[in-house]
Amino acid sequence: MNRRTMLSGTAALLAAPYAISSARAAAPAINIGVILPLSGPNAQFGINSRNGIELAADDINAAGGIAELGGAKINLVVGDATSTPTTAGNVAQRLITQQDMTAVLGAFASSLTLAISEVTERRDIPLLTMSFADQITGRGYKNIFQVVAKASVIGKAQFDYTSAIAQAAGAKLDKIAIMYEDTAYGTAQAKGLRAGAKAANVEIVMDDAYPLGITDTTPLVNKLRESGAQAVFPVSYLNDSLLIIRTMRQQKLTIPAIGGAAGYVIPDFEKALGEFSENVLSINTSNYDLAPELTDRFRKRFGYFMVHEALEHAVCLEVLVQAIKKAKSAKAEEVAAALRGAKFTGGWINGMTGGAVQFDQTGLNVLSVPLMVQWRGKDLVTVWPKDVAKSAPVWRT
Repeated sequence: MNRRTMLSGTAALLAAPYAISSARAAAPAINIGVILPLSGPNAQFGINSRNGIELAADDINAAGGIAELGGAKINLVVGDATSTPTTAGNVAQRLITQQDMTAVLGAFASSLTLAISEVTERRDIPLLTMSFADQITGRGYKNIFQVVAKASVIGKAQFDYTSAIAQAAGAKLDKIAIMYEDTAYGTAQAKGLRAGAKAANVEIVMDDAYPLGITDTTPLVNKLRESGAQAVFPVSYLNDSLLIIRTMRQQKLTIPAIGGAAGYVIPDFEKALGEFSENVLSINTSNYDLAPELTDRFRKRFGYFMVHEALEHAVCLEVLVQAIKKAKSAKAEEVAAALRGAKFTGGWINGMTGGAVQFDQTGLNVLSVPLMVQWRGKDLVTVWPKDVAKSAPVWRT
């Protein structure tokens, strides 16, 4: 072996550990907090939401991560908010303290999201949510981003769409009833319902709040029967929605019930009520049948249709990742800046009405448009507005 060969071999040997080390070095993972009610009365909504986020994250990681950051992968840091705001805020504080967090997603229930936002705002970390309450983007916070319309807008659409559906069927609404849980979500959406009825000169003959987790809806339904309402607009989570509809139908009260999303638009509603769920209408902020090429993968993986909270949380992650790419950074403040004012399209966003997401100065997505869905057997079908409807609505009198 001559001297040149020996030096060449030595150089290659010395370089090898560095080359191997470089090949093994991976870009630091991007920590995304996921805070959801995984226990308590709203647990199913939290599980649904987590499933949607995990599906979207797996897509991103399987495709090689975020190229703009050297192929960095998404690391979901999941925390259980239970179903109480105090716990939600404490979980947010703990996760953010323990981890270098780029953003937080959550928490379905508006009361939980409001509690989490107090923490993320103080720590200058963006919070992306599909919660409804007006207060979420109504407090002047600069790090909150709401991908759906706010509750008062959803509530007004809940009334307006119902009125249009009734009119198309040759009916006219003169008297309606509103019943709602006394949470941030329920009270804000009821406000929108009142605004819709007032604008249409429709009399509200019953307007009752009730506590979350009500155990007996008989007094409410008795009052509803005596009110003479032609339709009722209940705004409630799952357990309350089941009690309200079951009590109505068992008492042979068959006036149309138009739910306020939440408990009225998940498979558990139909499973628990069976034939009582047939033709129940509900407002919604998205529906799986608008983009089956996306949502069928969710059904295949998890065994049920992609509920709106799953889809919209996937959209939250989609928008966040696009903002990270735009910022070419995983620093929270730089990602938040990239979220403001930009228009996001493609991927999971294709499953949203409006076809894009764009936040105004308050953090509200100005392109989100509510829609009306209706139970047909085990399927939840989009029936209004006409430009997105997959089937004509059925108006039962």
